Formats: sequence, structure tokens, C-alpha cells
Amino acid sequence: MRGALIEANLPLVRYAAARFRSRNEPMEDVVQVGTIGLINAIDRFDPDRGVQFPTFAMPTVVGEIKRYFRDNVRTVHVPRRLHELWVQVNSATEDLTTSFGRTPTTSEIAERLRITEDEVLSCIEAGRSYHATSLEAAQEGDGLPGLLDRLGYEDPALDGVEHRDLVRHLLVQLPEREQRILLLRYYSNLTQSQISAELGVSQMHVSRLLARSFQRLRSANRIDA
Repeated sequence: MRGALIEANLPLVRYAAARFRSRNEPMEDVVQVGTIGLINAIDRFDPDRGVQFPTFAMPTVVGEIKRYFRDNVRTVHVPRRLHELWVQVNSATEDLTTSFGRTPTTSEIAERLRITEDEVLSCIEAGRSYHATSLEAAQEGDGLPGLLDRLGYEDPALDGVEHRDLVRHLLVQLPEREQRILLLRYYSNLTQSQISAELGVSQMHVSRLLARSFQRLRSANRIDA
């Protein structure tokens, strides 16, 4: 008799499970969990109370499914109050979609539940925690590679950071005058003739100081290495 009751009421479980189709969980798993709730309802049902069995069983089946999602499926822990509010937001969204013939706005959902729009947005964000997307999964619709592939690109400027740090370290070892000449030549992009006019020395002398600076930098680099 118990087995016959379970078999006869499986359509009730499938109906309840269909309400959770948006969770993207395999429907067979949801039906299996709902069947556990059905069995519990059968074991506890008392016909003498005058309540029809589907009316008595539905809350038990739905409650079992909700516990399954709360305890086993959610990827990120969400506070219980936010989770319960998310269920209300999801239900209100379905009702308003049916009434309006379109997806309701955040303000319309907030007005229906008498909560703030920020709370609605927090609930929607919480609902996304049921499934984590793989970093290697390709982006649907746009043909782009997975996030992991896009995060791991080689930055061509990365080597420059190390080189600039090395040059800064070596540059401070030069006399102040030679530091200034190098900065004027390679930072301010002045020619040797412009540098000679700036410092009041001959262009030949500027050329000799640059050559000596390079020699000192090379020697210091070999010592540090």
C-alpha cells in the first residue's frame, strides 16, 4: 500500500520540482529529493484530520527540496535571512512576470514585498551563489575563451618594471652631475648640444661624460649580478 501511494503521488513531486527548474540543478536529483519529502508525508499523514493528502504533502515535499538547495547545492554560504528573502523575491518575480507579461523591475518587486530595492538586489546576487562558473568555461554567446585563459596573458610592460628598478638602483651610484646629464638626455629627450647649452659645457665634454656614465653603469651591473 505504501509503495502504491508513493507511485500514485509522484506527479505531485514532479509538479513541485518544476518550480525549481530555474536553479539549473538536474531535475532527476530534485525529483528524488522531493520523493523523500513525499515518503515522509505519507508516513505522517492522518486521514482523520479531514485534510486532503495533496494539501498536506505539498509543503513537506517543497520543504525537503528547499533544504536540499540550502544545505547541498549552494556554492557560497548566504545568511539564512537573505536566503529566505531570496525565495520570496523569486516567487514575486514569477507572479509579476505572469501578471505583467514581462520581467518586473527591481522597484516593482520591492513594492510587492515592501522591502528596499537594495534588498532585492542583494537577494538576486545571493541567488547566483547556487552555481560557480568554471574559470576554464568558455563564455557563452561571445565566442571568447574562458576567464582563466584571459587572466593569464603576458604583460609586455612587466619586464620594464624590473629594468626601471635596476636602472634607478644603478643611477644613484653616479655623481650628481652625471645623473643630471642622463636624465636630461633620456628623460627630457634633450640633444647633446642642448645639454651642453643647459650646463654651460662643451658638447664634446657632454659626450665624454655620457660614455663614462655608461661604463660605470655596466661595471656596477656586473658587480651586482
